[in-house]
Amino acid sequence: MSVDATGAPVPANMPGNLRAAGLGFLAFAVFSGTDVLVKLLAERFEVPQVTFMVTLASLALLAVYAGVTGTAASLRPRHPGLALLRAFLLAVDTLLIHYAFSVLPLSEAYLLAFLTPVLVAVLAFALLAERLSALTWSGVVLGFLGVAIALRPGIEPLNLGHAAAAGSALVFALSLVLLRRAKATESDLALVSTLLVVLAAVALAVASAGGGLARVGSGDLLIAFLAGLFMLGGHLLLVRAFRTGDASVVAPFQYSQIIWGCLFGALFFAAPVELHTVAGALVIVLSGWLVLK
Repeated sequence: MSVDATGAPVPANMPGNLRAAGLGFLAFAVFSGTDVLVKLLAERFEVPQVTFMVTLASLALLAVYAGVTGTAASLRPRHPGLALLRAFLLAVDTLLIHYAFSVLPLSEAYLLAFLTPVLVAVLAFALLAERLSALTWSGVVLGFLGVAIALRPGIEPLNLGHAAAAGSALVFALSLVLLRRAKATESDLALVSTLLVVLAAVALAVASAGGGLARVGSGDLLIAFLAGLFMLGGHLLLVRAFRTGDASVVAPFQYSQIIWGCLFGALFFAAPVELHTVAGALVIVLSGWLVLK
């Protein structure tokens, strides 16, 4: 173990964790842009169709990127079993959270999805044998308390959107833990391409079972294209973050989405910013800082 300028010990993986934290923060900010566009599209289309359109756009962009950069061979997973399992879990997670976005304010859907870092830390400790310091545990628990402060469970009425958001947290946590088990020889592009193919197939199947696809105008296609661009960028950043640092360090930065949820909700959907939501968000930000200590 090395020491810093003051002589204090520095964990061996601290540089990697700091890079991972920055990548994770950026990834969740980009994902929030996707969520805004998904919510806009969900005002005119059923959620499975929205998911299919956005994912198809993202997949097309990935194919163009791979063709231009000559990395098409990297799109095929070397370990398809794990990649496909993770992709299926993320497909379920995406459909659940997209439904939650369609019926809940962004900030409220995020708050329930924020159960993910708590679950990731526990699963990483139990399944990956990651060592969690007392400060890390304190940060994770404090983040959960911040969610409770902002959401005020038992006071506001709940609906299927809340159940979908909570279910997405559980599925997402398991997918993130599986990502840490991905072989070092598996490329980032393969993990993302597998996800997008499976998600597009699942979303199309659900949309077809629910009555088929509605006609889409040019304006909606543009929104779907932008959402697909954000989706692709977010997934590439998140994969790299979790392969650079510890899962328990990256996951709590999902909490930062409450900031974007409040901001975008107010700007695009005239959603009021409640005092309890701001208070909970401040506690959540503090929790992310503690995890990095």
